[in-house]
Amino acid sequence: MISSNDFRTGVTIELDGAVWRVVEFLHVKPGKGSAFVRTKLKNVQTGSMVERTFRAGETVPQAILEKRTMQHTYKDGEQFVFMDMETFEETRLSADKIGDRVKYLKEGMEVNVIRWESQVLEVELPNSVVLEITQTDPGVKGDTATGGTKPATVETGAEVMVPLFISIGERIKIDTRNDSYLGRE
Repeated sequence: MISSNDFRTGVTIELDGAVWRVVEFLHVKPGKGSAFVRTKLKNVQTGSMVERTFRAGETVPQAILEKRTMQHTYKDGEQFVFMDMETFEETRLSADKIGDRVKYLKEGMEVNVIRWESQVLEVELPNSVVLEITQTDPGVKGDTATGGTKPATVETGAEVMVPLFISIGERIKIDTRNDSYLGRE
């Protein structure tokens, strides 16, 4: 159990049989009446947001999440197969369970798989990945880093905006949180 006074951004709690993550919180002590905590919660499974108010000191069950490091070994049809790096057990996940960052998932990549009561909630990819450019317009002599951007397709099929001087075969670093180009590798 966790007290509403201990709410911080990122804390996970159980409400109505689901796991919620505290996105925002505000302790309010009005001049008249008792104190309360106003929160904005995000459902970890569905991504929906809700605002909820708790009395100060009210206790709610804390969701205990298990984070395991797993390696993406291969793709079997529509399923992505991950191997636990400690027990060597395999877990199969669909693309919708992984989310929109599946476009950066490469064989051999290590990810964090977050579980709650043996149910996979989310897959955390590294903040940045290094991938090879497979398709883009050719770079032209004289194009500079500040000249503009063009679309490029990387080896996993994701499309990223890159500077004009980048060409096919180059390896670039991409920020997986906002799909942005970080530099050459």
